[in-house]
Formats: sequence, C-alpha cells, structure tokens
Amino acid sequence: MEKTTILIIDDNEDIRENTAEILDLAGYRTLTAENGRVGVDIAAREMPAIIVCDIMMPELDGYGVLHLLHKNPETQSIPFIFLTAKTERSDYRRGMEMGADDYLTKPFTQVELMNAIEARLKKIRILKEEYAPNQQGFNSLIKDAKNAGLLEKVANAYEVISYTKKQVLYNEGKRPKHLFYLEKGKVKSYKMHEDGKEYITDLYNAGDFIGYAALIEDTNYDDTAVVIENAEIMLIPREDFLQFIYTDPAIAARFIKIITHNVKAKEERMLNLAYSTLRKRVAAALSDIYNKFQKGSASPSLDITREDVANYVGTATESLIRTITDFKSEGLVDVVNGKIRITNIKNLQDLLY
Repeated sequence: MEKTTILIIDDNEDIRENTAEILDLAGYRTLTAENGRVGVDIAAREMPAIIVCDIMMPELDGYGVLHLLHKNPETQSIPFIFLTAKTERSDYRRGMEMGADDYLTKPFTQVELMNAIEARLKKIRILKEEYAPNQQGFNSLIKDAKNAGLLEKVANAYEVISYTKKQVLYNEGKRPKHLFYLEKGKVKSYKMHEDGKEYITDLYNAGDFIGYAALIEDTNYDDTAVVIENAEIMLIPREDFLQFIYTDPAIAARFIKIITHNVKAKEERMLNLAYSTLRKRVAAALSDIYNKFQKGSASPSLDITREDVANYVGTATESLIRTITDFKSEGLVDVVNGKIRITNIKNLQDLLY
C-alpha cells in the first residue's frame, strides 16, 4: 500500500527533522524543505497529500508559500498546516484568512501533530466521497465532518414532524428558521400573481430538501410551501445549516451539492415555460410530475389535481383540460375518476423534441 506523503517546510533544522521523524514512525512518507522556495518547488513536483509549513522563514515566508501554491491550480487544494511560535500566534489569523486549513503552535506535542494530520486526511476522504443527494448522504456527510473535527455542536439527529394535507410549511415574506427535508409525502411551493392566480414554482417528493435558497441568500422566502399529501418532514435548525455552509468552503460545496441536486431540472422547466408551446409545456409538466411522483410507484395515476397541474404549467385550467383531451385522443394519457393517468410516457416525452 502506497504511503501518504507529507511535506515539511521549516528553516529550523531540528524542528524540520524531528517533525519528519515523528511522521516517518507513524507510517507516512515525508519530504523536507529548508525554505519556502524549495518547498514550493517540491510541492509542485511531488504533489504531497498535506503540507506543514513554518510562517517565519527567510527568502519566502509561509504566507508567500501559501500564496504561490494557491496560484497553481495543481497545488491549490493541498491541505496546508501553519507552524507558528507563541509570540507569532496573533499572526495565524492572517494565514487562516488566506486559506490555510489549520495551525500548530510551537513547541507542539506529538499528539497535537498527529491529530492535525489525521483531521486533514479525514477531510480529504470527505472531499473524495460521493455522497448521495438524499437524507442518507446528508447524514453521512454530517457524521464524517464531525468525526474530522470540522463541525461542532451540530445535532446527530433532528426532529421529524408529521404534516397533514394543506398544512403550510412556510409563507412568502417570512424569515427562514429551518431547512426542511421531506422524508415522506409531497409538497408544492407557489407564488400568487397580482390577478390572484397561483403559480407553482416547484414540486417536492420524498428525498428533497426545501427552503435552502432563502437560507443561503439570507433573505425572506419568495414563495409559499404547502403540503399536498400527508408528509413526514425533518427540520434542520437555521444555525446548524449555516455552520454547514460557513465552517469550511470545501465541505460547504459538498453539502450544497447534496441539497441542490434538483436545481438544474428546475432551471430547465423555467426555460420550457418561457419558450415552449402549450402542448410541449403540458407534456413537460406531466413528464416532470410523473418522474417526481409516479416513477416506480404502484399507482398509474398522477396524485395531483388538474388545478395544480395547470398552475405548474402556468396556464388556465380550461386550457390544460383541452390539451389533456387532445393527449387522450392520441393515446398518451387517460383520465380515470378525475385523475390523469399517463399511458405512454415515452411518446409523451418525445413531444418535447
């Protein structure tokens, strides 16, 4: 098994060699550099897993090393740990603001060094892990980030609340207090036009996160969310959500990737609403609703009212009914007990092209 490589940059030979010896005995492969310029060259050539670097050095100090490494796309993501003397401790903040991952105050113990190294390696593993865009992926990321020491005071589990049909999750204009994770059921979000008509902005099924945009942008909700099928919803407090976002840029990127997996589909639907014909818009909406709510379901009918379908398309209910009637005559859909049943999803989706 290939050893993990760690680069130590320090102009003090005793500290440099002692640090390397500790890491060698722990099973790591170590490289050493006596000044910053040599360290930058070695980093670019060897691509170590972690760099441990002194701040105060002649020729090129630790800040300069970090700056040059961040300018190079190949080395900018290498975890970087600063070494600082007690008299320089106030300077470490500058390094952290520049993008350093951690710091150690000299003299440091073997335990402190190993803890810092192991925490960075755990972070590397988190960044390489492919977390599923669902509750399991979310919980796994939280657990791994906490184990790596990247999250503090974040709950291991969150309250799950039962919501009944037509119950409101949040109202437009209100300040967000939670991120919502839909474990079971269905939810719609909508806006009201000036003429009093409802326009559905999104539909949510089990596995979706709801309300994150207002939390990320630190704004009030720009729509209203209401339950359309009895639901079980996990509430994640705003404070915990913000810690996920602001604790570490790389971890935040992983977290955002999990919760925003449906953004691209939402953007494509908006473009369809703006530029497609009514037939294509209705076909796209029915396909979208089918994929969200019915794919893999034992029920062949769409569990959503015609009024909600019309609001999702952005058209009058009467216009939707006329289009559904056309689709029925073409063998694409059927209507049973007032519910739309898609009978040929492939041909319906072919209308989009």
